[in-house]
Amino acid sequence: MKRITMFCAVAALCFAACTTNNNQNNTTMNTNEKPQEVAGRKNFGGQHPVITPLPCIMIATYDANQTPDVMMAAWGGQCDNNKITFELSAHKTTDNLRLKKAFTVSFATADDVAQSDYFGIVSGNKVPDKVSRVGFTAKPSPNVDAPIIEQYKLTLECRVVELVDNENGGARVVGEVVNWSADESILTDGKVDIMKLRPIIYNSSVHTYHVVGDSVGHAWNSGKQFE
Repeated sequence: MKRITMFCAVAALCFAACTTNNNQNNTTMNTNEKPQEVAGRKNFGGQHPVITPLPCIMIATYDANQTPDVMMAAWGGQCDNNKITFELSAHKTTDNLRLKKAFTVSFATADDVAQSDYFGIVSGNKVPDKVSRVGFTAKPSPNVDAPIIEQYKLTLECRVVELVDNENGGARVVGEVVNWSADESILTDGKVDIMKLRPIIYNSSVHTYHVVGDSVGHAWNSGKQFE
């Protein structure tokens, strides 16, 4: 299918990973200390918080043999005009990122939820042909050393500009978007139409996927009634 390139980085990634500088934070809490409860609400403590919505981002990389791999991640978001960030534990993807310093990011949709979920279930270390196993095809990005998965209709091509290893063998990654492209079938008047793309989000509370729905307002406009 013909793809067209767009001008600015996508805003669909809506949750950014962040770090805390302990030297600047004078208020700390013992991890074993029980937090005070908020009156009138059910309190859950600090473990496994529900951050919503979580995007279902599909990270595609090559290994040393140029074998394409894809994994689903939810802990990611946009952190600058042309940069995205995500946090991973130890995966084949993490190893590929260290090797190639490049990746593509696409977005799981209602049309490919089963295939995308499979990419999150199965490790490329154990199933190296998992991309073709679901009937998907990959082609090389013309801009970075990473694959573009042709069945995903919105894709960002990125180079790694920061990779910080974490204690569990994973890493926090920041990527610079050098180009992004969209299949014409998801465009309206030359712009990405979320209602045509039908991206899904992850509900970490009950482990389900939900499709992004109807527009309920206009940014920088709906709130003007309170001015």
